[in-house]
Amino acid sequence: MTTILLAGKTGQVGHELITALAPMGRVIAVGRDQFDLTRADSIIAGIREIAPDIIVNAAAFTAVDDAETAPERAMQVNATAPGLMAEEARRSGALLVHYSTDYVFDGSKAGAYLENDTPNPVNVYGRSKLEGERNIAVSGCRHLILRTSWTYGAQGTNFLRTMLRLARLHAELEVVTDQFGSPTWSRELALATIRILQSPRLTPETLGTYHLSAEGHTSRFAFAQAIIEMARQASGTETGWATIKPTTTANYSKPAARPLNAATSKEKIGGMLGITMPHWTEQLREYIPLMVRGELLQRKQA
Repeated sequence: MTTILLAGKTGQVGHELITALAPMGRVIAVGRDQFDLTRADSIIAGIREIAPDIIVNAAAFTAVDDAETAPERAMQVNATAPGLMAEEARRSGALLVHYSTDYVFDGSKAGAYLENDTPNPVNVYGRSKLEGERNIAVSGCRHLILRTSWTYGAQGTNFLRTMLRLARLHAELEVVTDQFGSPTWSRELALATIRILQSPRLTPETLGTYHLSAEGHTSRFAFAQAIIEMARQASGTETGWATIKPTTTANYSKPAARPLNAATSKEKIGGMLGITMPHWTEQLREYIPLMVRGELLQRKQA
């Protein structure tokens, strides 16, 4: 039976992977209490004890603004730890699956980024994730690096959940119109990962780095509008929602700079592995009713 070590079980993607990976074999999901990514001895001992055939690293320091004031921790979790996993994978012959980000790019390109475009991150988070990619690549292990975009889910903090919360507290919300990406539901990302791992097209020759996120691109502003409109419809509550007002990144100060264009091309993963994901609007349309229904149930129980 295939043994799969899943790091980051409580995160947005890791939470979904626990269920998605189950048909593939024995899944051992670990969190920071069992698998401390800031300690080399914890990583090495954990991998050697479990002896996995596949290591799936869904753990990361994802707080983009916090990374600016905690760069050492961001580098430990996002760069050093994946490098250690890669070295252990090479030693044992395991396959390493690692999630990265479109934030490895600076956002200055006019069109969608390709996998072989030169990375140039504009913040600590992006630099730490890029260093993690490089550490994996130089290790010589069998690996898949999957760069995703604007991930949301039922776990943790994300743009979608923040918009839903704030939209019920304020009459107006300002959202930037000049940042573009592909909003991606963590459940769809997990399911696409399983399709990749089970694909007959996955061979030593097709391993490497791929962009994996929802089809289509949109602005933060249009994404926020879609979130509110779909939540209004799903909840049956017409009033009490914030109006979304446009602004620009230049007028919206945050500790970490953001790439304006984080749109990525998914042509490579479609052509090489035959993997496609639903359009971002389709994913959102399926997710929002589940989210709203869950919150309504919690309110009734409270």
